[in-house]
Amino acid sequence: MKDGMIECSVCHSKLVSPNTKAVSRAYDKYRSKISSKQRALNILLVVGDCILVGLQPILVFMSKVDGSFKFSPVSVNFLTEAAKVLFAIVMLLLQTRHQKVGEKPLLSVSSFLQAARNNVLLAVPALLYAINNYLKFTMQLYFNPATVKMLSNLKVLVIAVLLKIIMRRRFSIIQWEALALLLIGISINQLRSLPEGTTAMGLPVATGAYAYTLIFVTVPSLASVFNEYALKSQYDTSIYLQNLFLYGYGAIFNFLAILGTAIVNGPSSFDILQGHSKATMLLIFNNAAQGILSSFFFKYADTILKKYSSTVATIFTGIASAALFGHTLTVNFLLGISVVFISMHQFFSPLSKVKDEQQNGVLELKEVQDNQRSRDSSFVNMAAGANEEASHHVGSDERQPLLPI
Repeated sequence: MKDGMIECSVCHSKLVSPNTKAVSRAYDKYRSKISSKQRALNILLVVGDCILVGLQPILVFMSKVDGSFKFSPVSVNFLTEAAKVLFAIVMLLLQTRHQKVGEKPLLSVSSFLQAARNNVLLAVPALLYAINNYLKFTMQLYFNPATVKMLSNLKVLVIAVLLKIIMRRRFSIIQWEALALLLIGISINQLRSLPEGTTAMGLPVATGAYAYTLIFVTVPSLASVFNEYALKSQYDTSIYLQNLFLYGYGAIFNFLAILGTAIVNGPSSFDILQGHSKATMLLIFNNAAQGILSSFFFKYADTILKKYSSTVATIFTGIASAALFGHTLTVNFLLGISVVFISMHQFFSPLSKVKDEQQNGVLELKEVQDNQRSRDSSFVNMAAGANEEASHHVGSDERQPLLPI
């Protein structure tokens, strides 16, 4: 074995060691049978994600009154999680009604408890998402909507590193170069994007912005990778059941945050509907739809694809914010977008792909071993047959001449 690879004794091809940990055997089997329907699903996911992610910072900006929020951002997060829990319950009931005869009921007590134990890891991304959803509102105090979207693209590089460490995902040199181009495009857009002398929360904008940017990039990146790992490690579990656990944990964490806010600011802050408007209701609906769509990305597609699709929404966000709020589309922004799309094309180019030996190597090794066993078995049977024929004793009747003497 060398570098996690072993050489087959039959065909001398290099395969991944069977000791390499796969995310899920069911998911590996699914990946080996990707069809045109899956590609169509990926396209629909990207289109939907572009629309929802592009609208999100605009709706947040519309929800501000005199540059601040009149509602508690935690209440928006709680209502969003509650809406997603309701959606998961409805879809589970519909899925249960269409179950085939003989299948184990999804909502039986034993099945539900077993699935809850197997998917307890979903509590980790739920907590990280609860923190990140609050950061989304805070970032609006520092940047305009288009800039927020460009900053969020920094998550792609952090996610790539986390995928390599946690899920052992492999990237080619060309793909790493594409990620570097992505950072360059973001940097071009960010040149002179902060107004000089502006302050917020008692800190210079540059200091506060960089601190929140670091947290804003790291926390959701960890959440996305842990979410993908948790969903795919229990691939046989219904996605709606997994979403019920994920959103249930999220609702609990956000409700605890509301209780903490009520303790600090008084009972009046416990009114979760205080300060809400039509814009915030649209924001809640958009956030819920975005979270539901993300779960399909993480389970059936890829986190990198999810984040790259969000960069496409930058164009929509920039144009819409310029039309609605008078924000200027600078030359830096246009150049940055161009570099980002070059990076996207380079990353997903067939020439830059790495063969997925990580997930298929074990299956290939098993097939080679089975073929080797069948050949060895055939050789043993042939040898046994030859040995039996050579050691065959001639009977008395076989010594008789064919013709009478």
